[in-house]
Amino acid sequence: MNIHEYQAKSLFKSAGIPVPKGKLALSVDEAVAAFHELGGELVAVKAQVHVGGRGKAGGVKLARNEEEVKAAAESILGLDIKGHTVHRLWIEQGSDIRKEAYLSVILDRTEKTIGFIASAEGGMDIEEVAANTPDKIRMFGSTDYSFPEAEAKTAATELFGGEGADAALLVMKKLFALFIEKDLQLAEINPLVLTGAGEVIALDGKITVDDNALIRQTDLEELRDMKEENPAEIDAKEKGLAFIQLDGDIGCMVNGAGLAMATMDMINIYGGKPANFLDVGGSSNPEKVVHAFRLILAEGKVKAVLINIFGGITRCDDIAKGILKAFETMDIPVPVVVRLTGTNAEEGKALLEGSKLIPASTFAEAVQKTISLGKGENA
Repeated sequence: MNIHEYQAKSLFKSAGIPVPKGKLALSVDEAVAAFHELGGELVAVKAQVHVGGRGKAGGVKLARNEEEVKAAAESILGLDIKGHTVHRLWIEQGSDIRKEAYLSVILDRTEKTIGFIASAEGGMDIEEVAANTPDKIRMFGSTDYSFPEAEAKTAATELFGGEGADAALLVMKKLFALFIEKDLQLAEINPLVLTGAGEVIALDGKITVDDNALIRQTDLEELRDMKEENPAEIDAKEKGLAFIQLDGDIGCMVNGAGLAMATMDMINIYGGKPANFLDVGGSSNPEKVVHAFRLILAEGKVKAVLINIFGGITRCDDIAKGILKAFETMDIPVPVVVRLTGTNAEEGKALLEGSKLIPASTFAEAVQKTISLGKGENA
C-alpha cells in the first residue's frame, strides 16, 4: 500500500526525522489560507498522487505570494499525472537548499536484507543515477534487524561531507527504526537536503507499506486513499479475486498465487508479456470465472488469454462451467487457451469439448500456444 507524501512526512516527523512545515489543502482557497498560515513567504505547491515525476508533469510549483499560490493551485488541482488525478495539495514552507542527496531503506528479498541505498546525487530518479553514475550509489544492509552502524557512518559522510554527517547518520537510524516498526517495504527520502543553516531535512518522502502487515498496522490502513487505487483491483478484491494490472497483452487466469507467478514467468521465458496477475483462488465458483474474464478484458489490450488451472481444492469442472458461462454472457473477442489438470480435470475437459476454446496438455504447450495466438499465428 502506498501513501501520500504528506502522510509519509507525518510518519517521518513522528520518528524524529526533520521535515519542513506544511499544510494540506483540498481547494484553491485552502491553499491560499495555508500559504498565510506558513508565514506568507516562499512555498512549494505540491500535487499529492501515488506516482513519481510530479515536477516534470507540472505538479510541483514554487510560489512567493498569494496570487502565485492561487494560480499554482488552480493549475495543479484536477491535473492528470500518469493517470492519477490530483485531488490534494501539500503546501510546504520553502527551504534553503545547499545540497541534495538520496536515501532509502528497502526490503531486499534477493539478498534477504533490510537494505540502505544512499547517494550524493539527490533530487533525481535513482534509476537514472544507477544507469549513468553507478559509482555514486552506496548499498548496504542488515540481515538481523540491527542497524549497520559502520557502513552507515561511511555513507553519511559521503552524502554531505563532515558538516552534515552526524545529522545524516541520525536520520538513517530513525528511518531504519521506522521501517521495522511500521512493517514497511520502502521508505524513501529524495531529496534529503542540507540547508544553508546546516540542518539535514527530508524534503520529499515516499513510503510503501506491506499489505500483509496491515492487520496489525491499523493506523496505516486508515491512510489508504481509495481514489489512488486501481478500480479494477478494488473490484477484484470485493469479488474474492487477487488481481494486479500489468502492461503486457497476454491475459492470465490461474488458481493459486504460486502457479500464477510461475505462469507469468513462463510467459516471459517464451517471449510474451503478461497483462495481469489473477488468482481465482481455491473456490469453485463459476461466477468468479466470469468476473475474472471481465477484469482481464476490460482495458481492451489483451490479445490472448491463458487459463491455467491445477485442481486441488478448485474443481476443474466448475472452472469449465464458469468459462462456458462467460462465453454465453459476454463477448470474448480473443483466443483462449485452457489447461486443466488435477481434480475433475477430465470432466472439465469433456465440458469444453466442441467449444472454440483451445486445449493444451502441458504447461509449456499452453504458454506457447497462447503467445502464438496473441501474435496472430496458428497455435
